[in-house]
Amino acid sequence: MRPSDDELLALDRRHLWRPYTSSEDHESRPLFIVDRAEGPWLIGPGGRRILDASGSWWCNNLGHGHPRLRRALSRQAEQLMHVTFGGATHEPAVRLASELVAVAPRGLTRVFFSDNGSTSVEVALKIAFQYWQQNGRTERDLFLTLPGGYHGDTLGAMSVGAVDEFSAVFRPLLFEAARPDEPVEHDWEPVFDTLLARLRKEGDRIAGVVVEPIVQGAAGMRVYSPTLLTTLREEANRADTFLIADEVFTGFGRTGPMWASDHAGIAPDLLCTAKGLSGGVLPFAATLATERIYEGFRGGKERALMHGHTFFGNPLGAAVAREVLAIYREERILQQAEPKAAKLAEAIDDMAALPGVHHPRALGMCAAFDVGETGYMGKIGWEISDAALELGAHLRPLGNTIYVVPPLNIGDDDLDELLHIVRKATERVLGKDW
Repeated sequence: MRPSDDELLALDRRHLWRPYTSSEDHESRPLFIVDRAEGPWLIGPGGRRILDASGSWWCNNLGHGHPRLRRALSRQAEQLMHVTFGGATHEPAVRLASELVAVAPRGLTRVFFSDNGSTSVEVALKIAFQYWQQNGRTERDLFLTLPGGYHGDTLGAMSVGAVDEFSAVFRPLLFEAARPDEPVEHDWEPVFDTLLARLRKEGDRIAGVVVEPIVQGAAGMRVYSPTLLTTLREEANRADTFLIADEVFTGFGRTGPMWASDHAGIAPDLLCTAKGLSGGVLPFAATLATERIYEGFRGGKERALMHGHTFFGNPLGAAVAREVLAIYREERILQQAEPKAAKLAEAIDDMAALPGVHHPRALGMCAAFDVGETGYMGKIGWEISDAALELGAHLRPLGNTIYVVPPLNIGDDDLDELLHIVRKATERVLGKDW
């Protein structure tokens, strides 16, 4: 017998440890129970429907429960659910690797599977560091990063990240990384000037440069010019070091093209992908590398990349990811999203007319605006989130940054309703009766 909603919530508060949530907030903030989900909708036990504006943490690019993904998962479960990749192989992972290479930026030819975005970045860092250590450049032990970068919550990923709310307490455990100061008034050119100067001066010491291409997610959906990334690629080439693109959030069409790196017309040396890779169905990730990097691990057993993963290339995840790629091709997801992205951008730009709203921005199916001082600990955004939930949408603010990342294939009527709720919730909290 299913427990009542009250019983379920009581068990939740008694036994769960919720991510990014203080003990007090876990015990007091409102929760909604999700019984099932379809498309952009989260559906409660009583049938209440809530629009998922956060993409369930940025991964449901195709919405919830796409019928083709359900079928792909079911088919694979009947045949093979898991097998070691140590000395064995299987068709879903092999074919997925080939298909990922086919859609990846040019030059990326090797695929290392893992299970989440943080791990995909950890793998990239270990690959870059080990490459130089065993190929005659042991002095290359420093990573360059951008201010405000977020690359995950494992220790290596936090080391190259720069969102203190996530990592400050762990600083004694982290390795050194270098980054410029924060941009002033959203001006990224001086930031990149400083980064490039460091790269030119200390190129012989740089193991890699780690960036979120074009859009920094957890820092507040901050956007910088593609030309800056193009220049960074050129300087990394001159320094003969590796450019690592964290496309965990920005990949799979979130910003318009398949990869945010495509805005700059560049190809990284290492690319990290997760979230949209499996359509939000299963934990699944990959780190893509160039042939040059792969060749740097040739030789005796002591030169192998000593990183393993129990669920490397898991057949269920690989089969679903292959179906995600097929859906993108056959349903023309990127093309289908273009007019929706234009509608999203127009609605977010219109938010600037509301007193208290500033810096609206949009790129592809990612849009955001600020409602107070920036920073992850801001409270106004959470008030808007609470108001939106009452109106029928789940927002997950970044402090005082409100963002909207709907499915790329969201229906036009559903997108209209979502944008209407975002506006009404913002109006309600900012105090004007419109």
